[in-house]
Amino acid sequence: MGSPRLVATDLDGTALRSDGTVSPRTVAAFALVESAGATLVFVTGRPPRWMRTVAAAVRHQGLAICANGALVYDLHTEQIVKSHLIAIDVLEEVVGRLREKVPDLAFSVEYEGGFAHESDFRLGSWDSGITTGFHVEYVETAALLSRPCAKLLALHPGMDPDLLQETVHGLVGDLVTPTHSSGQALIEMSAHGVTKASALARLAEIRDVGSTEVIAFGDMPNDLPMLRWAGTSYAVANAHTEVLAAVDHVTAANDDDGVAMVLEGLYRR
Repeated sequence: MGSPRLVATDLDGTALRSDGTVSPRTVAAFALVESAGATLVFVTGRPPRWMRTVAAAVRHQGLAICANGALVYDLHTEQIVKSHLIAIDVLEEVVGRLREKVPDLAFSVEYEGGFAHESDFRLGSWDSGITTGFHVEYVETAALLSRPCAKLLALHPGMDPDLLQETVHGLVGDLVTPTHSSGQALIEMSAHGVTKASALARLAEIRDVGSTEVIAFGDMPNDLPMLRWAGTSYAVANAHTEVLAAVDHVTAANDDDGVAMVLEGLYRR
């Protein structure tokens, strides 16, 4: 395979190590991509406020697709340059349907510039740093749904994540795009039709890059649309079983710099 013109990689569980850091080897591999004239895009479920460490590691170069495709973020200016938000009426309908059928759910929302959650929404290890240096609101449900948001999150205290995903999709999949990525019973919902793949495809089209010229890396179900769209797809060895079954290739685990291994082979001259 020739060197792809665009590299798209998930971050948590894929390009980042389990402690959330970017290894020196991975930083060097990203630099190889840029030196070859290819485009590097981070495609993540993370909100922009969680991108500062990554942006610093790659010298604030390039773009990131955040919130599972809802937000495009310029790492150089640290500004959101494009948004695809869930409308207020859709939010109200989604929460109403889910609350009726799955009453134990607690909700939170990612806005373009902040985060808000109900009192029952438990902040856990998956959202490390969420309350540090950023605007966080503890609000009633009506206030939570009072403005458009990039991502609606629903947390269940004990349901299997895959079962919860199936349940939520059956109830509101006609209104939003639900997925999960944390390994916990936490469903992330974007505007209908908005995925990592939809945002990446738009970015690739702007740069006149076809899907066959794209290589993508991921580890969780929210990566599946992107991995299926890309001409070449890789899962890291620690990936969700559904992802491992869907990709063209499997590389080493995130803690073993699996993404870097592949990029070194493609771009080191």
